[in-house]
Amino acid sequence: MQIKSLRKTPKLLRPAINYFQAKWANEDTKMIYEDCLAHALETENPLPQWYLLYDGEKIIGCAGLITNDFISRMDLYPWLCALYIEKNYRGRNYAEILMTHIKKEAKQLGFKHVYLCTNHIGYYEKHQFSYIGEGYHPWGEKSRIYTCELG
Repeated sequence: MQIKSLRKTPKLLRPAINYFQAKWANEDTKMIYEDCLAHALETENPLPQWYLLYDGEKIIGCAGLITNDFISRMDLYPWLCALYIEKNYRGRNYAEILMTHIKKEAKQLGFKHVYLCTNHIGYYEKHQFSYIGEGYHPWGEKSRIYTCELG
């Protein structure tokens, strides 16, 4: 398994856009990923960061490290977002590999915590995340917010 950073490997832009769109977007939101990933290559800011997990030449997962995950708690950042592992690769700790990598990257960037929002209960607690409250999305839904101290 190999994690590839979009910033460090800009030639992966089109495969990254296609993958994130396929896993996270619908017809109305496809351009959000294309615009965000493309501009991530141009910014001087440390965020956003986008990662692909490869098994050989095949993309089997993805995740991002961003300033806000469409949630009301804009005082909290960075956010682990868009974590996805292909179904036939699940149960092998590949999501943990991506989370560990992102935590390490966030710490190297000087952050003391990383956050995520989800409605899953029980999974992220196994990976050093603690529930801290609810947050609200612009489309009217709410999600659970978790934090992980980067020590």
